[in-house]
Amino acid sequence: MGHDHRHDRSESRDIGFAFVLNLVFVVLELFGGFLTNSLAIMADAVHDLGDSAALGSAWLLERISVRKGDASFSYGYRRFSLLGALISASVIMTGSAFILFHAVPRLVRPEHVHAPGMLAFAAMGIAVNGMAMLRLKGAQGMNAKMAAWHLLEDVLGWCAVLVAGIVLLFWDIPVLDPALSIVIALYVLFNVARNLLKTFVIFMQAVPEDADITRIEQSLRRNSRVLDIHHTHIWSLDGTHHVLTTHVVVDNAATREEIMGLKEHIRTVMHEHGMSHTTVEIEYADEECRIRGHSCNMS
Repeated sequence: MGHDHRHDRSESRDIGFAFVLNLVFVVLELFGGFLTNSLAIMADAVHDLGDSAALGSAWLLERISVRKGDASFSYGYRRFSLLGALISASVIMTGSAFILFHAVPRLVRPEHVHAPGMLAFAAMGIAVNGMAMLRLKGAQGMNAKMAAWHLLEDVLGWCAVLVAGIVLLFWDIPVLDPALSIVIALYVLFNVARNLLKTFVIFMQAVPEDADITRIEQSLRRNSRVLDIHHTHIWSLDGTHHVLTTHVVVDNAATREEIMGLKEHIRTVMHEHGMSHTTVEIEYADEECRIRGHSCNMS
């Protein structure tokens, strides 16, 4: 079955856009941290550098994932996109753990920060990361979703810096900065862990959440020549492109025209259920199924 690759190319471009923006902002952060003598901004620059590495790998792997199948990867390279999602998740979780590691001690021993510098870079951080995140809004692939969580983490982090900077301009409450950092880090960890679990499930070739084997088999049985359906398997290449294989048993008296009509019925059903790749083996009732342990004989 054919597939339109325009959406895939769009997600690849959006991740690339986010990568370039993030990398440019890292350079600005390092320069700004040096000028303001702000350790907080320098630490965030290191964190964003890790984000840039993850976004860069996500971009590269997303570009690879749109390649068509060949002798080495007959289903294509879509699972490389999942590899990008795993790398991004690992970097995000490491970065969040790094933030927690440094934020928790500051609850006990708060440190004073440079409020005006915080405000200036918070505004820039929200604008830059927010712009990149909007480009990935509504992404379907797990790789793009993880990249979007990267950017959301940064946007929330800079929002916390903005709020803390405004408050610290008027009140001396240095504990506010680490407290907000902990809340945001825990929120991001929870959501990234949830998406990481979905990615793991896809790797383990579980039936996708939006696929219903029972409903698909019921739809196929609507053809009058279908006597039985067995060995139906569904898994996903990358979370959006699903693969289905099944065996359909037909009446011995089915004519060529009826078989052709059944094939058209199968194509319609697969399109309705969003299957990207399908392999359907048609068997007659009196023949033995080639998969050991199942007989096609309906008598």
